[in-house]
Formats: sequence, structure tokens, C-alpha cells
Amino acid sequence: MEIKFVENNHLKEKPAASALGFGKYFTDYMFRWTYSREEGWHNARIVPFENLSIHPASTVLHYGSEIFEGLKAYRRADGKVQLFRPIENIRRMNRSAERLCLPELPEDETLEALLKFVKLEQDWTPSDKGTSLYLRPFMFGNDESLGVHAVHNAEFIIIASPVGSYYAQGINPVGIMIEDEDVRAVRGGTGYAKCGGNYAASNRAGERAEQQGYAQVLWLDGVTRRYIEEVGAMNVMFKISGKVVTPMLSGSILPGITRMSCLELLRSEGYDVEERLLSIDELEEAMENGTLEEAWGCGTAAVISPIGELCYKGKKYTVNNGEIGELSQHLYDTLTGIQWGEREDTFGWITEI
Repeated sequence: MEIKFVENNHLKEKPAASALGFGKYFTDYMFRWTYSREEGWHNARIVPFENLSIHPASTVLHYGSEIFEGLKAYRRADGKVQLFRPIENIRRMNRSAERLCLPELPEDETLEALLKFVKLEQDWTPSDKGTSLYLRPFMFGNDESLGVHAVHNAEFIIIASPVGSYYAQGINPVGIMIEDEDVRAVRGGTGYAKCGGNYAASNRAGERAEQQGYAQVLWLDGVTRRYIEEVGAMNVMFKISGKVVTPMLSGSILPGITRMSCLELLRSEGYDVEERLLSIDELEEAMENGTLEEAWGCGTAAVISPIGELCYKGKKYTVNNGEIGELSQHLYDTLTGIQWGEREDTFGWITEI
């Protein structure tokens, strides 16, 4: 794959690890790839990080033709940099692209471009404990005319941002409000795609939850308001009577890479795992009778986010005395150990730069 390179003559000073936060700083370069129906994917290039210039009638601005991904590069103790299951992000992006009628990406070439980009920017990968280089691939339609139709022209871009530790003060369980008014997505919609509209639709409920002191919302299905779906920007899992239960992928739930990894890890270790419909009635009963032993969210940013309190229709339930559970801790330690190269990768999940 030929990738043109345009040198940046104004390199930035790298921020201190203590100042990173999330998504505040960006690296010196970005990868760009252009698509047209006539030429397909062409003009792959790594160029200085800069603002984008798009036509005011661009498809993305009017019809939401946009998808994205999120993954990280990790600095190991020996100084090398590695990625965690990047091919799965590319495959999920293609599923999102198919749903929104955006052009799909060739897997091998996209992975090659991602690895070359990370190799170029690897010095931006911080080494302090818990820090990483967050990678944001995204694609948008940019037909320069109004009208609702499948996209004819698109742009694929990868940007990168060094980010701080998600748990700078330790892993503290969060409070979650179960949302029973707004819905995030419905079957047949875009729930399984990683697109901006899904996140925009969640903001109102998220604001209500924050005003009541909760970190995120737990979504119910959009048709019956009966079945658990996912929590905020993460998938969700529960340990009920010794079994790990997580909502099945019904078409309205994002198929998370961390979710997939948790399930594969748990099954490899002999845990009883169920992917199925889980009703709010069943969860409420488990909360009331004490059989809900643990609950946690799982996603790229936090890896594992333990849930210490659930609130449903104003009634509050404490989970595991508000403390991180043994299994939640085990999943966090194992996955992050593999990601940062502190534990052996027996699954073949790691790609070295």
C-alpha cells in the first residue's frame, strides 16, 4: 500500500502525563484516505494534523453520515508499543459502514495504514501507569449536494491523542440510573453501529442522570422498555447467583471489543456465562433478594467500570456494598495486564508495532 507522507515542520511539545486527561491533546500527524465511487479508495496519505475544510452542503452535516471507532496503543515496560485486537475495530467499522451506506474499508490495507500511522507517532505513547495513546479512526460522507441517498464520496481519517489513566484515583464503583423514558436505539435501527447519532440521542438522559448524581444511564430496549441493553458508552454485565449474565446482541446493542474479550476470557476460565434477554423485572428481583453479586460496564476507555449503585424509578440499590467485586477486579487486572504487556497473551489479541 502506497501512503504519501507530508512532513510537519512544526512539531508540538508533548504534554506531561499529569496534564493529559482525555482527548485534550493531539499528535503531530493524521492519516487520510479519500473515497469516490469512480476511483474507490485512493490518495492515502499521512499529513500534519490540521483543521478540515468541507463544503457547507456536505452529507455529514445534514444527514449524519458518520461512523467512528476507538482503540488504544499501549507502552510496555520494555518500551515497545502494542495494540489490542485492532482488526476487530476495523471489522466493526465495516459493519457500521454497511448500515449507514458508507463505503467499506479493505481490512488488510486499513490495518497496514493504522500500524504505519501508530509507528510514526509512537513517541506520543506515554509510559506512565494507566496512560495510553487513544486512536480515533472515523469516516464521513462528503457529497457536496443536498439530498438523502447512499454516499458517493467519503473521507476516512485517523487521529491520535495521548490520554491519562482512567482510574487516576483508583477503581471506584459508580452509580448508574436506569433510564425508563428516553431510548438509545431500536432493533432495525443503528444501535449496533458506532455512529454519532446514537451518542447524541443519549445526551438528554445522560444530563438528567448527572443532575441526580449518577455517572451514566442504563438503557432499556426501545420497544417494550423491559429488557436491559447497555450502560452509557459501554456494554454491561451482571453476576447473578454465580452466573455472568449479559444482554444478547439483538441489533440495538453495540458489539463491544472489550465485551467480546471479557466473554472469551470468562469462558476460557470455566465461568458460567449467559448471553440472553435480561428483563428489568429479573434484575430488580436480583437486586432486592441479594442474588445480584456484581455489576460492571466494559469498554475501551475504562476497560472495566464497576457499578456500586443502581437506581430504578427512584429506588436505590447498593451492589456488593458499593465495592468492586472479585470478578470485576480479576477481569480488569487480566485485560489490562495483557494490554500493557504485563501478562502473557494466550489469545493472540496483541499486535506489536
